Amino acid sequence: MAKTRQLVLYRTPATPGAAAPLGTRREVIKTLAPFNTAPDGSPESETVAYGPGVMVQFPYGDPDDELNQVLVAITEEEIAWSVLRRLCRETGWSMMDPDTGRVFSAND
Repeated sequence: MAKTRQLVLYRTPATPGAAAPLGTRREVIKTLAPFNTAPDGSPESETVAYGPGVMVQFPYGDPDDELNQVLVAITEEEIAWSVLRRLCRETGWSMMDPDTGRVFSAND
């Protein structure tokens, strides 16, 4: 079976070395909603959001904790890339492939 491709979604800080959170878990979920990406609605679903070709995994914690990054698992390559490119373009977020270190930004 093929390995699931994973990416780290993050915000590039304006000042190198400074923190640049994506927002709170609640804010990130709200940001993902227009991209048809959301938790499934179950009480324990606040750690995973499902979208077109992607699964977004949040670290455990409180809904009001700030998130510096989230993990994106690509489940369907053909569908996922257009959604992820649009998400990065509209939010200014970036993606990094942790296996290769390659960074994908809003302009890629």
